[in-house]
Amino acid sequence: MDWKFFGEVFVTLLVITDPPGMVPIFLALTGALPARERHKAATHAVALALGVIAVFAVAGQTILDYLHIQLPALQGAGGLLLVLVALELLTGKADDPDQQSTSNIALVPLGTPLLAGPGAIVATMLFVQRADSPGQYVAIGLGIVAVMVAVWLVLRYSGIIVKVLRPGGIEVLTRIAGLLLAAIAVQLMADSIGAFVELFTTAHP
Repeated sequence: MDWKFFGEVFVTLLVITDPPGMVPIFLALTGALPARERHKAATHAVALALGVIAVFAVAGQTILDYLHIQLPALQGAGGLLLVLVALELLTGKADDPDQQSTSNIALVPLGTPLLAGPGAIVATMLFVQRADSPGQYVAIGLGIVAVMVAVWLVLRYSGIIVKVLRPGGIEVLTRIAGLLLAAIAVQLMADSIGAFVELFTTAHP
């Protein structure tokens, strides 16, 4: 077990997933749900993110090569998904109880692309490429699990904030979260376009 490598993986993925930054978005999407459903959404989202990151850690490059997908395309797709969710939050459609579904919220956008987004996937794939011993592979696996546990704990106990904010505060938080999510989406798409331009200029100097 390479503890130094574990620390590097843990800190990097923790910064990328940003659990405190996830709280307002999580509460905006699940604030109207009962506590039990909110806890279930947190568990499902973290489980999905763990599964997606694990799959890309094991076979990420193979999958992308087989489908002829470049990493900037993943960033662009994630950005487009987040734009759709951000528009729902900003226009109030996410507040409609008929539109709320615990499983849907957990899958998109919480599980992916927020938790298991392009940043986390790329970072994990790079760590796997760097690993050259069984101890480092174990460190990557434990690092991913430790980060997901930390994220789950933050989301699981975010309900305390719901009690403090009450419905009016949740509504304000929803609009703010929509704005933040839109900014994240635009940044993802800008990074994607920049990466494609760089790839093009490299290929055609």
